[in-house]
Amino acid sequence: MEILLATFTTLFSVVNPFGAMPVFLTLTEDDSPGHRAQIGLRACLYMVAILSVSFFAGQYVLNFFGINIHHLRIAGGILLMRSAFDLLTPGGNRAKVSDATLEESMHKEDISFTPLAMPMLSGPGSMAVCIGLFTKKLTYLDMGLIFFGFVLVALAAYIILMSSLRLTRFLGRPGMAALARIMGFLTLAIGVNFLATAIKALFQE
Repeated sequence: MEILLATFTTLFSVVNPFGAMPVFLTLTEDDSPGHRAQIGLRACLYMVAILSVSFFAGQYVLNFFGINIHHLRIAGGILLMRSAFDLLTPGGNRAKVSDATLEESMHKEDISFTPLAMPMLSGPGSMAVCIGLFTKKLTYLDMGLIFFGFVLVALAAYIILMSSLRLTRFLGRPGMAALARIMGFLTLAIGVNFLATAIKALFQE
């Protein structure tokens, strides 16, 4: 249960499906509720696939390029801290996709993979977290629980995306800004933890 809860809480704050709500609403404003639900479901399934590949195959990619896992955790921690500062800084919250990408996505038939699944829901930060979760000490049960944590994050993201219109109306701009700062603070704490544990492990080695 500790592994499952740690996976869910860590990934949920990094994935931050609340940040994907404005893009999802903009790109699906002319779609029917049924089509919007299909897009959200496919995006969440793609997200599970991307996170799973990062978790199970990321270590082999690092070994191929000769990158130490602790170095990746340091880089991931810095990346998460930078993203967190963007969320915490008033007016400094930069979107994960540019205006040009958003404009191009409006003319795509299927937006579930890009830009929704990548980079909105599963960007470099969440992929770095998934790679950092893998260790040789994990049992098959541990791996199954971590994968189930990915599924729970995707389920929570799907529910939030489907409720995005109501949540946006209920929270308004002040509520969304406050929520962004909360998620930014949690992401900052995760980034600091990644950085501190990796540096400690390097010194111990």
